[in-house]
Amino acid sequence: LFPEMAISLGKNLLQTTKERIIQQRRVSLYSGAHGYEEELIKKKLQQFAGGSINLSKKDNGIGILTLNNPKLMNAFTGTMMLELQERVTELENWKDGKGLIVCGAGNTFCSGSDLNAVKAISNSQDGMNMCMFMQNTLTRLMRLHLISVALVQGKAIGGGAELTTACDFRLMTPGSEIRFVHKHMGLVPGWGGAARLVRIVGSGAALQLLSRAPRVDPERALHLGLSEETLSSSDETGALQEAQAWLSQYTEGPASVIQAVKKVVSAGRELPLEDALRTEKDIFGTVWGGPANLQALVRQPKHK
Repeated sequence: LFPEMAISLGKNLLQTTKERIIQQRRVSLYSGAHGYEEELIKKKLQQFAGGSINLSKKDNGIGILTLNNPKLMNAFTGTMMLELQERVTELENWKDGKGLIVCGAGNTFCSGSDLNAVKAISNSQDGMNMCMFMQNTLTRLMRLHLISVALVQGKAIGGGAELTTACDFRLMTPGSEIRFVHKHMGLVPGWGGAARLVRIVGSGAALQLLSRAPRVDPERALHLGLSEETLSSSDETGALQEAQAWLSQYTEGPASVIQAVKKVVSAGRELPLEDALRTEKDIFGTVWGGPANLQALVRQPKHK
């Protein structure tokens, strides 16, 4: 009886640990206490229709999230912002997922926000609500249990450049560019792009990219550590195949293990050391004695 009780208790503890970790990922940065009016901004964004955010989930555990508004270089309309939130929720619930490629339709990545929507919500309160809405969504994207990569073709400008920073990695195709043009719009990033950029390239390089707003080509991006690799293919199909091959080297193995790897790295990146260590211990507890761990012990009985 006692061993069975211990196993049952262990399973319950594992489940509550998993649930707590999932909840931490989904916590919103902003609530009503910050003056955030989510339902109000959703109603306003709903008025600016066009384009879509498409998601396909493959059997190999890699998802492809596509910004689809090619006539505006995949600029975010209001309804696309709402759809992005829905797709992120769908990805959070994808139990078998391991990786994610974020890309744009029609050989380009994303040119930021649809200016028609921006002009229509140009008052300060609406702008702040839109900012908080997108920061919430992109933070959840960054915290997904999937290893994510932005496939940058053509231009990633403004909000599009910010979106690339919400992924773990960036791949660029020949002739593509990332550009934080916010200064020229009389703005700074509002979707969390500056905070994330500092963590990717350091504060000096981030200051240069935001204050000069240069076009960052694949070579410069590699030098800065903003991009991992320049792909050889420029066409949409070829580049997507290359990106999938590149990502699959990091997603080989059981979903539970790949997800655990991503979670411990997210904790290490975001939390103070003691909290990160405790989270790592909790996540370790979800895989220790799990199927992948037990199989590995059977396969490798001897120390070599």
